[in-house]
This record gives sequence, C-alpha cells and structure tokens, in this order.
Amino acid sequence: MKIGYDAKRAFLNNTGLGNYSRWLVKALAQYHPENTYYLYTPKVKSNPRLSFLQQFSNIKTVTPIGKLIKSWWRSKGIVEDLQRDGINVYHGLSHELPIGIVESGIKSVVTVHDLIFMRFPEQFGRISRTIYRLKVTKACAVADKIIAISKKTKDDLVELLNVDAAKIKVIYQGCDPIFKVEQSAEQKKAVAQKYNLLADFILSVGTIEERKNLLLLVKALPTVENNISLVVVGKPTKYLKLIKAYLSANNLSNRVIFLHGVEFTDLPAIYQQAKVFVYPSRYEGFGIPVLEAITSGTPVIAAKGSCLEEAGGSNSVYVDPNDPIDLADKLNAILNNEQLREKMIAKGKEYSLNFEDAKLANQLMQLYNNL
Repeated sequence: MKIGYDAKRAFLNNTGLGNYSRWLVKALAQYHPENTYYLYTPKVKSNPRLSFLQQFSNIKTVTPIGKLIKSWWRSKGIVEDLQRDGINVYHGLSHELPIGIVESGIKSVVTVHDLIFMRFPEQFGRISRTIYRLKVTKACAVADKIIAISKKTKDDLVELLNVDAAKIKVIYQGCDPIFKVEQSAEQKKAVAQKYNLLADFILSVGTIEERKNLLLLVKALPTVENNISLVVVGKPTKYLKLIKAYLSANNLSNRVIFLHGVEFTDLPAIYQQAKVFVYPSRYEGFGIPVLEAITSGTPVIAAKGSCLEEAGGSNSVYVDPNDPIDLADKLNAILNNEQLREKMIAKGKEYSLNFEDAKLANQLMQLYNNL
C-alpha cells in the first residue's frame, strides 16, 4: 500500500503536532515495512528529530516542483501529486484535508487533536477561530474516517460539530521511546548541573499559557511542605508575566525555576529526577507530558475535566483545576509517603504499556486496510 501524509508539521514543528506526525510515521515504517510512506511537505527544514528518516527506505519525501505558492499546493495542488504517486490512502495529520481529495478517488483520513479553539475561544483571534473551524469542519465532512486522539476529543467532535460518532475512531498516540530509557547516574548528574536542579523538586512541562493553568500550581506552593522547589519547563508567553507577578507578590520567586529551550534529549533525565509531575491544564486533546511522565517513572498529578485521566490512568491523582488547596494536599500526601510514590511509579509504568508503538501502529494499519 502507498500511504501519503500531510507532513508539514513533521518537518517544521518541534512541539505537539510535529511530535505526533514524527511519532506516527516512524512507528508505521518500523512495524509495517511492507508499505511505502510518502511525506508531503511544502519545504524541508533540517531537524535532528527527523534523523530516523535515513533508517527507512520505505519513507519518501515529496515537495512541490517549481515556484508554486506553497500554501496553495498544500491546500489543493497536492492532489495531483497524490494521484501521480498512486497513493491509496491520504492522512491529514492535523485537522485538515486538501480540496479535491474526494473527487480524486483516494481514501482519506484526518486526525483531530482537540477543539481548543471552540472550548476556549477567548484565547484565539476571531480570524484564527474562523479558519480553524472551517478547516476542521470541512475535513470531518469529506474524510472517509476521522481519528480522534482521545475519547474526550471524540465526544467534543460529536457535541460541538455534530460529527457522526460512527465515523470517528479513537487511536491514542505514543511518546518518544527515549522516555522509556532509564538514565544513568552520570547522565542525571550532568543534566542537574546543566540546569541547576536541586535534589528534590516538583516538575511541570508545557507551554506557559493560560489554558495550561500553571497559576494553580503556583498558588498551591505556600502550603506544600518542606519548601520544595518547582521546575517549569516550557515556552514562555505573556501569561508568564502574570505568574512571575504572583510569585513576587507572595515571596515565592526563590522556589520556582523556569527553563526555556530545554534540549529534548535532556527531558528524560529531568523527568526521572522529579519527585512528582504536575499537569494542571484545564483542557487538552490528550496530554502527552502526562504519558511522558508515567513512562519515565514519575508520579503524576493532573487536572480533572478533559482527557488527562486517559493519559495518566487510574493510579495517577487528579484534582479540581480551580482548587489549589486540593492540589497542595495531594502533593503533600505523595511527597511524604514513599510507599505511595513507589506504587504510583510501578502502576504508571504498567499503564504506559497501553501506548506501545507496535500496538498503536497495528490499530492505524487496521484502519487503513479497512478503507
């Protein structure tokens, strides 16, 4: 089978959508080498996270020929290339499909990660919201099958866009296998020195934006015992000013370390040295940092209300995203009970096996074959 992908974000995005695209292509190429995988991208950009492409002869990269307007090619012109290459199934990896895909006779799949722009419209500009809604609505209408990356996303598609539930298949995503590797004492020490990490700390990973709700964790700090520090890894936005203002006003600045631009290869050692990982986000499509944490062997506390229970499993702990006292109580309970921590670590690793690459790749391939 020849399978084509909208690979723009695989090449040009180093965060969520890019990670999903790279993970999916690599898993399929590895566990289903009988197929050929075509990556359609408006341009190719050097990216160390794509080094795996050299390992697979069954992955081909396709870019537009000549001086075409790149956005037009990705939105419509690409269909001629799909037909030229004999593509059997085309998979839009991030909410959209090209115009004309139905008329081409090529079967199509679209992955929808979340409907954040509808759940939190105030966090998006009006034009952006309109474009996102048009693209995802059209893609869901014309796709032969829709992949939702969580049950929560499936429910949102049905509720907010009136999509037929029978058309939607929930297939989770995995995390990079780097998080399964136990880091050596030397590696952990080097990373700790590089980022000035203390022996004990709480960890939070994710873009520092309003929806991620870091302020809840900051407000919990005063009642977390032993003055344990908090390490925040993530890209800053204007929301960071609000966080720092609160820290300063409450004499907490010395308890929080902000790390921006952390190297991806250093993340496992950071996760594995944290006492607890906290992800207080109000809404996620899946919540990959939660899966990274339990895979790394770090106990997780996450917020109720979206899909984080799906990512963390029943032995992680969940709190009201508006209740810092509840969060502080849960943190103290875990930090002061090593037996509980060890149980959460063991159960978390066990639950993470549900997201093994081979298992998820088989689910994806079954969906393609059914089409």
